[in-house]
Amino acid sequence: MRQIDWTTLSPEEQREALARPAQRTEARVSDVVREIFDDVRSWGGAAVTDWSVKLDGAAPRRIAITPDAVREARAALPPADTRALRIAAENVRVFHQATRPDDTAWVETTPGVRSRLVWRPIASAGLYVPGGSAPLFSSLLMQAIPAGVAGVARRVAVTPPAKDGGVHPAMIVAADEAGLDALWLIGGAQAIAALTFGADLEDGRIEPVDKLFGPGNAWVAEAKKQANALPGGPAVDMPAGPSELMVIADSSADPEIAAADLLSQAEHDADAQVLLVSNSRGAIAAILAEVERLLQTLPRSDIARRSLAEGRAIRVADLAEACAVANLYGPEHLALQTLDAEQLVDRINAAGAIFVGTYAAETLGDYAAGPSHVLPTDGGARTLGGITTASFMTSMSVQSVSEKGAAALAPVAARLARLEGLEAHARAADLRCSS
Repeated sequence: MRQIDWTTLSPEEQREALARPAQRTEARVSDVVREIFDDVRSWGGAAVTDWSVKLDGAAPRRIAITPDAVREARAALPPADTRALRIAAENVRVFHQATRPDDTAWVETTPGVRSRLVWRPIASAGLYVPGGSAPLFSSLLMQAIPAGVAGVARRVAVTPPAKDGGVHPAMIVAADEAGLDALWLIGGAQAIAALTFGADLEDGRIEPVDKLFGPGNAWVAEAKKQANALPGGPAVDMPAGPSELMVIADSSADPEIAAADLLSQAEHDADAQVLLVSNSRGAIAAILAEVERLLQTLPRSDIARRSLAEGRAIRVADLAEACAVANLYGPEHLALQTLDAEQLVDRINAAGAIFVGTYAAETLGDYAAGPSHVLPTDGGARTLGGITTASFMTSMSVQSVSEKGAAALAPVAARLARLEGLEAHARAADLRCSS
């Protein structure tokens, strides 16, 4: 990890120090994704199949989540694994049921003029679940369950096939826990294209969806961006690309725990980025030493080392400056491992999820605490939050006006309309108070 003394940097150097890995914005990523989209738009399912075979070595498959398939998948896993999946699924469900937005009460702004907000689920959602080098069945729970709680009628889940062209049994169990009826084995930008344009495939048809969800690598993130830019294209949840973690630590932090948290994100992807921010030279040295020690026995150490090459260890003057660095970067995950961690939360304005104190491991949030781990990356946390039940819903204002209310408010609206030069607007208001 590159070591940086924040206090010696100019504002321009500070922004450069917090830059995301270049791979995320490489021109070749955009060009290849555009080629895939053009092919799928022109050739439909045939192009999805061709790209799937070329990139993943397997044609798309639809896995029906039937009782037999679920029974076989559960039998392939130790009972402790299926129990852990069930606990995680239930925690996610409980949290999202508790935080599902409700219709508001009526608000009377003028006597006889009442308004309120009502919430409705979107009609369809495309759920991208990362796979490939590691089957992230947890991401399936973190998307499909909130979508189900919201009431989305059509949930289409896609995930890359395993190296043998199949699917990990935990993914089938997770799909069952989330109440899905099928899982499509398609990955990468071609999966996003199928969800965007629709595709007739050998195992059935994927219809276009209204909104795209889910994290992914640089290719998936770029595909979501291009899909959203199309005229009439699907909405997207947020920029959710390669994972990010910032750890703010002081001299009280446990070096081994801080190092373990950094590595937990570094092992995700070579494009993942981890940052350590501390006001203590001793803490930085001890944590980096633990990172190197723990790397020696990490199964995915090669991936982690490539990620760490894009990492930063930043020394700041104090914890107030550490929080300022966090707000400037806008991390997907932010771990506060300081003596008075709770007191720092009020200083944080931009983070996808905050993990407070020694025991709040980011890994707990990844799997089982309850809130979704699908969070904004690439600085998106400065303006966006992570997936919630509300992400799968829309709000509408409802206005009800009595004759008395119209008589009171229509002259005001008519005057303002004429001030803007919109006479037809004004006359529509006039009719409400002259009838």
